[in-house]
Amino acid sequence: MPERMLKFVDVAQRTPPKREATLRRADFDEIFREFDTAGAKQQASRCSQCGVPFCQVHCPLHNNIPDWLKLTAEGRLEEAYEVASATNNFPEICGRICPQDRLCEGNCVIEKGFESVTIGAVEKYITDTAWEQGWVRPPRPRQELAQSVGIIGAGPAGLAAAEQLRRKGYQVAIYDRYDRVGGLMIYGIPNFKLEKTVVERRAKLLAEGGVAFHPNTAVGETVSLATLRQRHDAILVATGVYKAREMQAPGIGLGNIVAALDYLTASNRTGLGDAVPAFQDGSLDAAGKDVVVIGGGDTAMDCVRTAIRQGAKSVKCLYRRDRANMPGSLREVKHAEEEGVEFVWLAAPEAFLGDCTVSGVRAVRMHLGLPDASGRQTPEPIAGSAFTLKADLVIKALGFDPEDLPAMFSEPALGVSRWGTLKIDFRSMMTSLPGVFAAGDIVRGASLVVWAVRDGRDAAEAMHRYIQASIGAAAPQLAAE
Repeated sequence: MPERMLKFVDVAQRTPPKREATLRRADFDEIFREFDTAGAKQQASRCSQCGVPFCQVHCPLHNNIPDWLKLTAEGRLEEAYEVASATNNFPEICGRICPQDRLCEGNCVIEKGFESVTIGAVEKYITDTAWEQGWVRPPRPRQELAQSVGIIGAGPAGLAAAEQLRRKGYQVAIYDRYDRVGGLMIYGIPNFKLEKTVVERRAKLLAEGGVAFHPNTAVGETVSLATLRQRHDAILVATGVYKAREMQAPGIGLGNIVAALDYLTASNRTGLGDAVPAFQDGSLDAAGKDVVVIGGGDTAMDCVRTAIRQGAKSVKCLYRRDRANMPGSLREVKHAEEEGVEFVWLAAPEAFLGDCTVSGVRAVRMHLGLPDASGRQTPEPIAGSAFTLKADLVIKALGFDPEDLPAMFSEPALGVSRWGTLKIDFRSMMTSLPGVFAAGDIVRGASLVVWAVRDGRDAAEAMHRYIQASIGAAAPQLAAE
């Protein structure tokens, strides 16, 4: 008997069981256990099946959420997976790491008073079941095409574009500077949010479907962009943004003041079994240290929770705005507080203290003034409010900027914006170089994985139109010859 929908009146919101904080602190395992079948069906049945589903409207991929919730409630999981994967190349990843509280669940119409449907947990349950049952298959085109595309970057935008183009029959090659496929999903996001096997099995599936991976290939060093343009009919630049945003303050050059990505990469590589000298000598290991993380985004949350698991003596997060105005997920803040992280709201670093290595952070209290151009209140220092936090390790999680790609690729004609991101025609997604497209963070700036997937899918369609138009334009000329 299929489950009736609209059960939010009678059935309370429930997530899968969450492991105790004392257990979570001791390992890097995912913090939520699996949904059981009955629990997933019951939670899916809470959906009100809106005529205008705000969850779908506020999802960057416009996933057909009410449809696959209804199918899950009815026990039709294979169909639910087909619907979920029709608009999303990595539903098992988005179900784990998307900030649903800011996107689909935060805009659920039953959220007020009854609490939203647990969309992310149900999505994860559907796709994990699909992998277990063998319903997830490699991309198999109906017809192989002679044309090829080259993709620079094996992160979410590049992988999503690769799958879409491979399904159309194109020969797809992905070039990445790192030794593993996945970009920040492998080296930037900790295991307790996204286990690396989840990314690795997706990469393996793409390889089985005919996508050729070229790791350890830095474009501009190992191979030039000009060579790739000659080799392929179209190029997609999906490098992401990795350059740490810097700050200016006295003592910023002291030892043990490190960039967030360096710290997270060392931790993730160690978890993958790599020998990381900077971790092994203790310079990127938080064990036994008083740690201060500067920033309030999702990367800062990854850092504080990683430091807890490494056995830090204390972990404080210093953020210049308050809880309500932080850019990171409030769910992540809650998880971090449960695990023992202390948040120092409305405070900003003024100077770093120490001789050769940092020993403390002098900070100043802030208050929120008038809104700036973005509408957010501007933090302003309070005179005479300085205080000092003890710190053996300071992690800067201030965001990321793009690298100088025109210089890196030796292509000065590659146009960039005033922020250093690649300029594109947003209708064609093409850069200033003919046949060279761009997608993901390298265009929009540091953002979410789900937006990178959306951009990768859009870029794949744009590249398909470009290649087919090129073929059409060449046909009359060949006939005349």
